[in-house]
Amino acid sequence: TMKSYTGITYLLSVGVVATAFQPSTVSRQVLRPVKTQAYKQSSTSLLSSAAADEDVATIQILMSDTGGGHRASANALRDAFNVLHETEPDRFPLKIHCDIVDIYTDYGPFFPYNQYVALYKIMAEYSFLWKWFYEFGSTPLGLWLNENALELSCFEPFQECLTRNPFDSSKNDKRADMIVSVHPLCQDLPLKILSSLDSNGASRSEGRVTPFVTVVTDLGGAHPTWFNEGVDKCFVPSDVLKKAAMDRQVKENQIVQYGLPIRRGFWRFGADYTGSPEEQDEATEMEGVHHKPTIRESLGLKDMTTVLIVGGGDGMGGIIAQAQAVGEKLQSLAASKNENYQMVVVCGNNKAAQTTLSPPQTNWGADIEVNVQGFVNNMDEYMRASDILITKAGPGTIAEASICGLPCILSSFLPGQEEGNVPYVEENGFGCYRGSVDGMAETVQEWLASPSKLEQMRDNALVAARPDATLDIARELADMVYVRKEELKKGGGANSKKETQTKTKSIQYGMGPF
Repeated sequence: TMKSYTGITYLLSVGVVATAFQPSTVSRQVLRPVKTQAYKQSSTSLLSSAAADEDVATIQILMSDTGGGHRASANALRDAFNVLHETEPDRFPLKIHCDIVDIYTDYGPFFPYNQYVALYKIMAEYSFLWKWFYEFGSTPLGLWLNENALELSCFEPFQECLTRNPFDSSKNDKRADMIVSVHPLCQDLPLKILSSLDSNGASRSEGRVTPFVTVVTDLGGAHPTWFNEGVDKCFVPSDVLKKAAMDRQVKENQIVQYGLPIRRGFWRFGADYTGSPEEQDEATEMEGVHHKPTIRESLGLKDMTTVLIVGGGDGMGGIIAQAQAVGEKLQSLAASKNENYQMVVVCGNNKAAQTTLSPPQTNWGADIEVNVQGFVNNMDEYMRASDILITKAGPGTIAEASICGLPCILSSFLPGQEEGNVPYVEENGFGCYRGSVDGMAETVQEWLASPSKLEQMRDNALVAARPDATLDIARELADMVYVRKEELKKGGGANSKKETQTKTKSIQYGMGPF
């Protein structure tokens, strides 16, 4: 225990005390993002350099790969902008180019900032670490330490990020028209940097004209750092988070409530956006993307009652023990009731789990069908092919399951961040939390024994679903960036090379006015 607390104290002190001795060194460096694989995917491959002209609006989306949901939300918004431009050209005539950047991995100057992804995985594995950091970080002292340590250590490198060319990140000659944050640690400092840039270095608290929006990607609970009263808009997915935003002094007229931005396969009517949604009816929908037998056949699955177990993109969450317990229960049910059952296990990037659960290491027997997958890009199809989902309480997965009308057994949650997702599911009547593998298996048995209960939970899930949220959010963001684009054309503060250079020279990085 003493060793654990020593480690926690060390990590915290590095971000607050040790960095105080390094800003002068950092300020002399010309920082460029590390060329990680994620960075390569998030930079500028979507549009050719020829597209970088006045006919394209640009949005920089700030995130960090601390969990898969932040990048998934960023990608969903990018896809939504493309769909709106294609399907509603009269309202959205300009293409919107998104520069998606993991600001901590690519621009963090030193430990712990440039190692947030690795530290997240460690703390997610040892939840007591996560709980300590989350709860301390929510206190007034924790919030103050985080805000000031970030500003002291990361002002200059993060300014490099916010001034980078959306089409060529190696240059700082043109800023994005608008900034969108989909991460809780991407509000306070970016807002200060934008104020400094837009005020020609005069202030870090006033003078910002570049639009800044937060899109919250948590669901039933959220860390206070998500909410900053200085944003132009704050998109939240639930009543609970609307209240949390208002508790942090975000005004009601700044808050917009639609739902979570989710992957395109989960939007209404699936991926078919060739026509307007109003032109399609429920019968078409059910005969198409929501028809279980059709989807099962396309996935190579049997057409039978299916339990889906998901370990997330990183495969965490004790998926081997869960699959073994549920598989044994389904085998027992199949033998005693002479019925057929199927289990699909999606292991994500956990190759060890995939190997362990697959033949020859595991022989499931003839009484049930078992399909073991690694990382999949068509989770919407697997969810729509299933009748019960077992998953950790991630907000994106819960939102996607509700859209598919899929009852959920929540197997685990991160303290604080995901804890509020449990009552969200339970109070909306489409699932429950079971912390033991035996409890999960018994709940599967109970639900399968009551088809009417399963059907009611399916209906409840669909009531809670927000399949239009991604496009609704994207429409408002597009309207905002279009207005900003017009302002820039009329001379309302061009985010140009000349302007950026002038403002950059006027600031002594990390030492400017607060």
